[in-house]
Amino acid sequence: MSETAELPERESMEFDVVIVGAGPAGLSAAIRIKQGNPDLTVVVLEKGGEVGAHILSGAVVDPVGIDMLIPDWREDPDHPFRTEVTADHFLVLGPGGSVRLPNFAMPPLMNNHGNFIVSLGNVCRWLGARAEALGVEIYPGFAATEVLYNEAGAVIGVATGDMGVERNGEPGPNYARGMELMGKYVLIGEGVRGSLAKQLISRFRLDEGREPQKFGIGLKELWEVKPEHHKRGLVQHSFGWPLDMKTGGGSFLYHLGENQVAVGFVMHLNYRNPYLSPFEEFQRFKTHPSIAGVFEGGKRLSYGARAITEGGFQSVPKLVFPGGALIGCSAGFVNVARIKGSHNAMLSGIQAADELVAAISAGRSNDVLQGYEDGWRASAIGADLKKVRNVKPLWSKLGTIGGVALGGIDMWCNSLFGFSPFGTMKHGKPDYACLEPAEQHSRIDYPKPDGVLTFDRSSSVYLSNTNHDENEPIHLQVKDPALQKSSEYAVFSGPSTRYCPAGVYEWLDADGNALAGGPGASEKGGEVSHSNPEARFVINSQNCVHCKTCDIKDPNQNINWVPPQGGEGPVYVDM
Repeated sequence: MSETAELPERESMEFDVVIVGAGPAGLSAAIRIKQGNPDLTVVVLEKGGEVGAHILSGAVVDPVGIDMLIPDWREDPDHPFRTEVTADHFLVLGPGGSVRLPNFAMPPLMNNHGNFIVSLGNVCRWLGARAEALGVEIYPGFAATEVLYNEAGAVIGVATGDMGVERNGEPGPNYARGMELMGKYVLIGEGVRGSLAKQLISRFRLDEGREPQKFGIGLKELWEVKPEHHKRGLVQHSFGWPLDMKTGGGSFLYHLGENQVAVGFVMHLNYRNPYLSPFEEFQRFKTHPSIAGVFEGGKRLSYGARAITEGGFQSVPKLVFPGGALIGCSAGFVNVARIKGSHNAMLSGIQAADELVAAISAGRSNDVLQGYEDGWRASAIGADLKKVRNVKPLWSKLGTIGGVALGGIDMWCNSLFGFSPFGTMKHGKPDYACLEPAEQHSRIDYPKPDGVLTFDRSSSVYLSNTNHDENEPIHLQVKDPALQKSSEYAVFSGPSTRYCPAGVYEWLDADGNALAGGPGASEKGGEVSHSNPEARFVINSQNCVHCKTCDIKDPNQNINWVPPQGGEGPVYVDM
């Protein structure tokens, strides 16, 4: 891009509150603000082309958040909470069979009765309509790409990205400058690993004194199954095969209405083996004898992937900074043991909204909403996360069998006696630092997809309705290309070709053949040559489903994910 001085001035709009992200947290905050003071002006920016387009979750929702926000929601004939949980199953999978854990052995907080199986994207679409009915302005298709500060260093707004920038970084014929949206307070609800949240956490040192945030990658497919295979309201969680006992992760089947089943696989991103592929492990999972029968004669409808925060209680950063706050998954409020976060996201949006309504009523602006920071640990969010704070570190340190067993005991102790025999454990290294050099591991030859039960990444991305303009700048920024080749490829054998669930990254030789086990490598017989001088790193950014895994797992933190132009990316339907 040319020098900033040569660009036209941005237009500016003033609001009382600017919210980034139309997810459960952002929309709940917007609704709560209007409930508290209808005269306040509120705008919500959403990078997806429509509300819900980029929302992906399992999802089984604890209604505690929606009950607080909209107590009479059950009276709305259009509400999306249509499938109440009727049965709860927990399975341990081995290579050829499974064992169901008795429900009475599970800690009470793992009980899903009273919860609802939903499409979280549809929940957000419904919340968006409720927010707009209250006078909230929602701007889909506008990604916030820059935080704006005043001379004192306080946040005073955000700017949306410029449109019509071409591949070379120069303005094209349809170029349009982004807009400035100014507010008394700014709430950041971008979801996991948001680009603005990363900047704010770094600038204000919000993670000082906290444990490193931990992450997983969640992959999901939505299927229409035969009626005889469908059990409406069934929630089934499992762990074990196909992962080994040192690699953390789990899986789920959620039976919604209309013969639909959501199948998902979560793999913890602290795994060590660079040859592991979460996508391929997900496909293998579906072939298990206890799982495959559900999908016999069925049809896959949609696919998506998203990173998940897993650090929990001890990894939540400081939530407030001058002029705003982090809410929802930007703050890391997922309960990893329950595989739930939307209820805490909504509660955090409500708590932040209450604080800023009181602040604005008192004539304040662009200062620190300290009450939100001081109050969350004593709230329902803190109580929810504190009970499971040791589940993740125990699993990471002891492996699946020992970690899950002791994690269950720890949850029972917290539920019954209000304390943990382990205190509050540390997570240790961030996920990217857990990856080990390729020479310490063996390459994994995954089976070819059959196109019936298991699939490749290309056909999967197609079902996510992902689209990016091929002429725009690549939104996956490699800081040091030489480092990518000397380390990510030569030392770690190109794990980006495997951890990416959308086939974005490839290492190719001079003839265009795949290296490092990337998509197509096994078919072409491509093998890793750690000294191949012709290896090229190719970024197929048009495939990106915005999961943020590359930003998290790259062993050198050499890839920076930023929003693309406009409302591009996936368009998830009923996910």
